Amino acid sequence: MADQVVGRQAEERAVADFLDVVPRQPSALVIEGEPGIGKTTLWLDALDQGRARGFRTLSCRAAAAESVLAYTVLADLFAEVDDAVWADLPTPQRRALDGALLRHRGEAPEVDPRAVAAAFVTVIGRLAAEKAVVIAIDDLQWVDTSSANAVSYAARRLPAAAALVCTTRTGEAAARLQLPSPDAVRRIRLQPLTVGEMHQVLSRRMGRSVARPALLRIHEIAGGNPFFALELSRELGAEGRPSGLSLPSSLNDLVRSRVDRVGADDVLLAMASLPDPTVPVVARAIDSTPEQVVQSLGAAEAQAVVAIDGNQLRFTHPILAHGVYSAAPPRRRREMHRRLAQLVTEPELRARHLALADTSGQPETIAAIDTAADIARARGAPAAAAELLELAFSLGANDPGRRIRCATYYFDAGDAARARQILAPLVAALPSGPDRARALHQLGLVRLYEDSFLESAELLEAAVRDSGTDAGLRARILISLSFALLNAGRSQQAYERVQQAVAEGERLGFDDLISSALGMRAVMDFMGGKGFDESAARRAVEMEDRSARVPLAFRPHVQMTLLRAWTGELELARNELADQGQQCLAVGEEGELIFVAFHLALVDIWLGRLEDAAITANATTERAAQMGGDFPLFIARTLRAAVAAYAGRLDDARSDVVEAIEAGQRCGSTRLAEWPATLAGFIEVSDGDYSAALGALEPLLPMVQALPELSEIISSSFVPDAVEAMVGLGRLEDAEPLVTALERNGRRLDRAWTLAVGMRCRAMLQAARGDVTAAVATAESAVAEHQRLPMPFERARTQLLLGQLLRRQRRRDAAAATLQEAAQTFQRLGTAAWAKRAETELARGVSGRRREQGLTAAEERVAELAASGMINRDVATALFVSPKTVEVTLSRVYRKLNIRSRAELYQALQAWKSETDMSR
Repeated sequence: MADQVVGRQAEERAVADFLDVVPRQPSALVIEGEPGIGKTTLWLDALDQGRARGFRTLSCRAAAAESVLAYTVLADLFAEVDDAVWADLPTPQRRALDGALLRHRGEAPEVDPRAVAAAFVTVIGRLAAEKAVVIAIDDLQWVDTSSANAVSYAARRLPAAAALVCTTRTGEAAARLQLPSPDAVRRIRLQPLTVGEMHQVLSRRMGRSVARPALLRIHEIAGGNPFFALELSRELGAEGRPSGLSLPSSLNDLVRSRVDRVGADDVLLAMASLPDPTVPVVARAIDSTPEQVVQSLGAAEAQAVVAIDGNQLRFTHPILAHGVYSAAPPRRRREMHRRLAQLVTEPELRARHLALADTSGQPETIAAIDTAADIARARGAPAAAAELLELAFSLGANDPGRRIRCATYYFDAGDAARARQILAPLVAALPSGPDRARALHQLGLVRLYEDSFLESAELLEAAVRDSGTDAGLRARILISLSFALLNAGRSQQAYERVQQAVAEGERLGFDDLISSALGMRAVMDFMGGKGFDESAARRAVEMEDRSARVPLAFRPHVQMTLLRAWTGELELARNELADQGQQCLAVGEEGELIFVAFHLALVDIWLGRLEDAAITANATTERAAQMGGDFPLFIARTLRAAVAAYAGRLDDARSDVVEAIEAGQRCGSTRLAEWPATLAGFIEVSDGDYSAALGALEPLLPMVQALPELSEIISSSFVPDAVEAMVGLGRLEDAEPLVTALERNGRRLDRAWTLAVGMRCRAMLQAARGDVTAAVATAESAVAEHQRLPMPFERARTQLLLGQLLRRQRRRDAAAATLQEAAQTFQRLGTAAWAKRAETELARGVSGRRREQGLTAAEERVAELAASGMINRDVATALFVSPKTVEVTLSRVYRKLNIRSRAELYQALQAWKSETDMSR
């Protein structure tokens, strides 16, 4: 087609430049313009150029027909892919693809559309690994919704050496596809042709010249549109002169005039009403024979209105198909759809044709639509199912149940906004009762997934009130409500609701309800300080229906994994979370993958696998940018902050914490705010700024008073940092109840983490009160308790404290050995700030070690704390030495720095550090 491109030299160069980068990075090209402006011609030229470079091309031209089967475009793209490419896909992806493309009709299970999209991405990745691949779609605005969702998903995840090339009418490209990053997208907007360019097009395509007066008139009427100009030129006589000034003044008039001249009205209307017309089907639709159909299309073929390829029929331009269909009287269109409904075998196509033929909502039509919607949903096309039900609405079949189903299908397809548009007025119009409860439940789930926990809880509370005597419905709502309340920070209310759900499930004897309610209650028992009810959790897992479409946070086997992690079975939990993440990837559950990533990164940090946590944090950051929304952003920033904090990049961590807090606040969840606050406290403790640490953590301290039985790692990891900050600031009485709670609950539940950090905190208090001997014994017991738990960072923190205490007892060799082990652990883990602290402590313990005519490491540390504003007693507490030792050390610092007072200390210390750095 390259020789057909006229007057588009700049655009052809842009296409060539775009194709130059395809082998190196994911990219997209959008060709925009009005109908007939030449988008398809340039699109075909791009395909030719790509093939000439050796690229693999997957192409399709979307149909404008009203009756389009779900996944039509995806099927066309895969028509050019050998089955062997996806024969060994992950099982969920292979089954989903087979079901979506109707490859195994009788045996396909219910398909998840996310798995279809994930399979599409996997296939593209495999093809791109062999050679560059171009996915080319003409007329993007007509792509069926199910295919559009899959292509949109893939577009955001294009691998290197994969590109998307599509055409669309101006302004419609971004509406159907969420393309890659702006830098990866190039757009070509086609402009009208000049008179000279128009002359080249007409001369080449018509095989004759057009007289100058006629050319100017055509260009004026066509406005530089090549398709319009070609059609106008066909109106000229053989001499190339217009017969008067009667040329059509609009493209619609022109198309109608041209179609009218070729006749075969019924044949053309049947073609325009079908997405993929064939001679046999069209013949049956008009009660004719195939031979008669081909004969009747003779004039249309001769005048390039249609093309016949074997038994396949198509219009030479989509404008012609649209013109035929829109010009036909509504009565004729309805009659044609009625005929076609009797011919097609696909339930979805038949339902669409029946709906387009009906004007009164006949029972046969509504039944066909309902059946087709169920089939579409089962094969992973919830968007198509929802669109079918909306056809029923237009025929008057808009009862509450059907509207709720439609909204649910849109929600399943990822269109929460459309689901909300259907549900909100329905809720407002319905009287109290089960129907309204169902609508409220679904609307509450929509708002829950839109990160509005408080609003979701309010909707679900109303749903409970409206559920009436339907105990099963009420139990399901209560489970959702308990989760929303928990995330909204209303723990007591959440527990009351889940208890009600358990009671309802047990009374009804429904395994799925009992399983969901027991699993949620087990989590809430744990979060409330009641320990791990393993028997209840196991029962929930045994009764679980794993094929049910349930969010991960509601699935008992996932809840069991989290409970194992929180009680110290970290390696087992880590493996299970990694497997769950792979399953999410296989079925395209990106929102659920965010949930898994949070817990996986947390466990990796606890295990000391900081590099793995960083990989997860980076992947989550990229995924959050693709998905949008505050909750994914909150998780991504929290994980990135955690990794940066442990790695010692404290300023980066602070910046991410601020963004995480802001995103969490927009979600309306007080529970989400706990993690950024916990990290903020850890960051400042790592930096030695106890005042800032306590400022960050104090909003969390009321939790200890409100839930005195709760000291689990998942909810109380901030407590040890708060205690260290309080001890460092001399607030020993404030720290005492926090330490007591850790000790009490650690013994009650025999929880290794709680016992270990509780003992470490107790040792800090004992040392601050002057009982170093007791502090050493307690710290040694804490180290022993750490042996039960694979958390090397926490163990090294306790060893750091023990080394400081041993040195204070003047047991220098033991102190050095303990500090050396802590330093090596911090260095191995990559926790830079803590490695530096341990190295500083080691340097302090080397007898007689001095910097030449300068400060020792111990003197430097005391000087830094004193210069920060701490009084001698606070410095002594922070360093686990006596106030007298601080006083003596500062005297030596003043003498060495040649100053007389603390007021001069900061400037003198900075000057000394600068000189020392320059001399190294």
